[in-house]
Amino acid sequence: MSLEGKFDKLKVHESEHINSKILEKYGHKIKTDELSDTKGKTNKDKANRATVENVLDPRTMKSLKTLINRGVIFEFNGCLSTGKEANVYHAFAGDGKVKGNAEVLPQISELEDVLNKELIPGQIEVPTIKSEEEQTQLKQRKEYAIKIYKTSILVFKDRERYVDGEFRFRNARSQHNPRKMIKIWAEKEFRNLRRIFQSGIIPAPEPVEVKYNILVMEFLGRGDGFASPRLRDHQYKTREEIIYYYHTLVAYIRLLYQVCRLVHADLSEYNTIVHDDKLYVIDVSQSVEPEHPMSLDFLRMDIKNVNGYFEKMGIDIFPERIIFQFVISSELDKFTGDPRSSVDLRNYIAHYLPVKCTDEDELKDEIFRSLHLVRNLDGLEERDFDRFTDGKFDLLKTLIASDNQKNFTASTQFDFNNDLSNLDANNDESDDNGESCDDSDSENDNESEEDDDEYSDEEKQLKGKRYEDKDDKKKRKQEAKDVKREKRKTKVKKHIKKNLVKKTKSKK
Repeated sequence: MSLEGKFDKLKVHESEHINSKILEKYGHKIKTDELSDTKGKTNKDKANRATVENVLDPRTMKSLKTLINRGVIFEFNGCLSTGKEANVYHAFAGDGKVKGNAEVLPQISELEDVLNKELIPGQIEVPTIKSEEEQTQLKQRKEYAIKIYKTSILVFKDRERYVDGEFRFRNARSQHNPRKMIKIWAEKEFRNLRRIFQSGIIPAPEPVEVKYNILVMEFLGRGDGFASPRLRDHQYKTREEIIYYYHTLVAYIRLLYQVCRLVHADLSEYNTIVHDDKLYVIDVSQSVEPEHPMSLDFLRMDIKNVNGYFEKMGIDIFPERIIFQFVISSELDKFTGDPRSSVDLRNYIAHYLPVKCTDEDELKDEIFRSLHLVRNLDGLEERDFDRFTDGKFDLLKTLIASDNQKNFTASTQFDFNNDLSNLDANNDESDDNGESCDDSDSENDNESEEDDDEYSDEEKQLKGKRYEDKDDKKKRKQEAKDVKREKRKTKVKKHIKKNLVKKTKSKK
């Protein structure tokens, strides 16, 4: 049989082979270019990280698209406020139904068209609402505040001290990767906000969802599309209203510490909102638990910020040391109300906390701000033990609640007249008993009094760079500059130093 006859008998399958189908499907993914020497290196374009309004990049827009497709958000609108760590946008709540891919967010390349149309960057393109029925349906939707954290363009970078040492984030820290760090930061605020909201004792916006660097929460508005004013922008009607909000904020600090087990760490007139005549607490991303190593320092800073603002408003404020003791004390003397009620605590504050009225109170507050607060013996240094043996170390028994005294004694805070009268009576008794003493005893008493006077004078002279005179500070800095200038004259150049190091290594 010839070769042609054999080909005639060969039967070829008419249907397409399965391998050819696979090749047609995935053939475009096969790389046929030359193999480069730089293995493992990928060329990434900066356009993939292009950012609009410091927060809107392609990754963030994909996350927003996911929230829209899941029905969490219906419409994403303009920017409400900007800050050092995030921008806050307005949005309407979705119906919770999963949507298709018909509604998409504009990509970075399309944002120029959005700007040309005089729309806000990042706004979702939805059909224009024309009918009155659709307008009423949109107004009936719940409003959300979308907080988007900055990732690529970071201004607030010192976040380590707020996360380091907290048990909840012991295994989830990444200071060198901005995206991972911001993801943890957003989850941290979501947890803190949910804890405050679920407690039901401090007004706070309801957290809805968190996804990467996007936090969805309740929008606090006036009803006309604008956000409720911050405490700083609130228009006070009377002096009593200022005092009311001051006492309320002091009560909130205690409730945060005792009930919610949190220290705000950035409490001020900028992070509180007046909504429906109630004071709401916001921006709790940096809040820490009382067990945090720096919780007491953050608490002291919050008290200082609150006192500083209301002192500018022209009302009488309480000493910072007294507020600190009021916050951390587990029990309050002469308190008969509900410890979880801000109303009862506000009434207690108005009746039992003394007002700062003298220069001595201001001096005590200055000393209190400079104290090194410690929670346990691990925070003490060796020099502190030496000062303790000399009797010059403040144990802060009136501040740190110990096993012997865990309550805030209200009577000892304002009954100064009784204390002074008792002190004078004791001095008179000591003078009567001192007449029968020997001359040697009187000499020793005089020496001890002189030592006490010298010691009291030394205490009044505040030391440290904070209390340094301006001329002395200027002179000290100039001397330091001169010393560094002389040192640079004899400094070995870097390239010479490298050559010397290479020579010594080659000799070895």
